[in-house]
Amino acid sequence: MADDSTTRDKNAFGSYAAIGDSFTEGVGDPGPDGTFVGWADRFAVLLGDRMPEHDAFRYANLAVRGRLLDQIVTEQIPRAKELAPDLVTICAGGNDIIRPGTDPDDVAERFESAIADLSSAVGTVMVATGFDTRDVPLLKHLRGKIATYNGHVRAIADRYGCPVLDLWSLRSVQDRRAWDDDRLHLSPEGHTRVALRAAQVLGLEVPADPEQAWPPQAPRGTLEVRKDDMHWAKEYLVPWIGRRLRGESSGDHVEAKRPDLLPL
Repeated sequence: MADDSTTRDKNAFGSYAAIGDSFTEGVGDPGPDGTFVGWADRFAVLLGDRMPEHDAFRYANLAVRGRLLDQIVTEQIPRAKELAPDLVTICAGGNDIIRPGTDPDDVAERFESAIADLSSAVGTVMVATGFDTRDVPLLKHLRGKIATYNGHVRAIADRYGCPVLDLWSLRSVQDRRAWDDDRLHLSPEGHTRVALRAAQVLGLEVPADPEQAWPPQAPRGTLEVRKDDMHWAKEYLVPWIGRRLRGESSGDHVEAKRPDLLPL
């Protein structure tokens, strides 16, 4: 079985490239200059901190919001193979799975082809499962479909010796404070917890526990919850539905924020 906590030489990764969609681009975690940060950038910092002082750690983030699996295969995997980093993370297929009528078995077959291609050209490939969506209003009805896809991802990881970033089992992100106001993307703290978990998967010591309990929170009244839901529907749900009806993507005209392996 794929080992989520396989111990590796902490200095083994001198370069890292992230592949994926909005989750890996970092949507929900804006930096001071407006560019999204996200778990992959934070994970890169944790990896870079393990490098000897005289060695430059290099990092690329090829992820673009809204990308479907076939787009990731066409646009990002060839670039990752060209860069040939020591480590690649790939979280892909989620946008396919949430589309009506898609078959998780079919998506998984295409994902496996991508992993086979990628694994032949780079160092270690870490794959990520999908989140448990039981408390995500837009996606909770897809929980079984996502679980099926996750099962495939784990089986593929077994076959290709890939470490697994298991987001389904990360209980701390079940708290609503781990999510952005749009309820579809992680908040800065949510991204931080995923980065810490990714480092743990590689056997690295981390500065904080990703499953650390959240501070106590005052209970919310029914009126406050209803008002919050109405605001969310107006600001996020309606535009999201509108883009789907128009066949648009949030990633249209967006390019990768870090297409080259650059020193941190």
